[in-house]
Amino acid sequence: MKMQKAAFMHGTDKMVLKEIPVPEVKEKEVLVRLEYVGICGSDVHYFHHGNCGAYKVNLEEDFMLGHECAGVIEAVGPGVTSLKVGDKVALEPGITCGKCEFCKSGHYNLCPDVQFLATPPVQGCYEQYIAFPEDMCFKLPDTMSTEEGALIEPLSVGFYAVNQGEVQVGDTVVILGSGCIGLVTLLACKAHGAGEIIVADLVDARLEKAKALGATHVINSGRADTLQEVQRLTNGRGADVVFETAGSPVTIAQTPFVVRRGGTITLVGLASQEEITFNFAQIMDKEARITSVFRYRNIYPKAIAAVASGAIDVKQIVTHRFELDRIQEAFDEAVNNKTDLVKAVIKI
Repeated sequence: MKMQKAAFMHGTDKMVLKEIPVPEVKEKEVLVRLEYVGICGSDVHYFHHGNCGAYKVNLEEDFMLGHECAGVIEAVGPGVTSLKVGDKVALEPGITCGKCEFCKSGHYNLCPDVQFLATPPVQGCYEQYIAFPEDMCFKLPDTMSTEEGALIEPLSVGFYAVNQGEVQVGDTVVILGSGCIGLVTLLACKAHGAGEIIVADLVDARLEKAKALGATHVINSGRADTLQEVQRLTNGRGADVVFETAGSPVTIAQTPFVVRRGGTITLVGLASQEEITFNFAQIMDKEARITSVFRYRNIYPKAIAAVASGAIDVKQIVTHRFELDRIQEAFDEAVNNKTDLVKAVIKI
């Protein structure tokens, strides 16, 4: 039996490396030799707190994190027709039932029976090999690296957020939060032709990254009043589209004051399960629209094409890279270094 190296969380704040069997491919599956896997904010929540929102890790057992991944096809199972050995692929990490009303209507991201990598109890992919359905593996062009391929997953969240917010050419947008999801939302807004992109955060390093990626204006919310600054920068009009990407009760509560009359609020960040104070009088007065994001759907091909064409340089969001053997260090850094670390990836 062929074995492979894999990393598991062993309780909170501890990673262990193990030898586990390489999976065998079934019908219409491919075996992917993984090369890069990103560290998502949800991975960090599971690692440090044991949960992410309502999803909880069973801390009595070791659990594998990781869902942002790409690699090279090592073998193909029976019935595979669209991929071959040697192809570079990015994996869309949610395997849906294909039969429920949400799958059948094209809203497969809402499938209640989805098997999503690293969402308990489904194991993730901090491992050397994974067997995965052919139709959820998206071929990368020769010009794209597998590191870029691993970043297609978070980029897809930003792309889907922009679709939900219906950003138009020339729009003024405000992005509250400039972590990884805030930055990929920025990149997607820019690619969709947004005119002014205002980004607010508490961390200067993240704001500097936002500026480098194309933000028109940045606001350090710890030193300036975000609402006043947005009013000043938009001449009192507000933003056509506001993206909340931090999942913070503070920034969520700011959104109705930042959006313009008739504008759109798009909630992207994963909020806590607790109730949040929100001023609906502002929404009613402005006839503003509120929409939200749960992962993404039907986005991977477009996101890959955008990166391949040069419209989006997604690898710019990466600030830290680690080998699989250093995964404990990588997660410690992700937990403790909120100043410099924006996006980390693991080289498998």
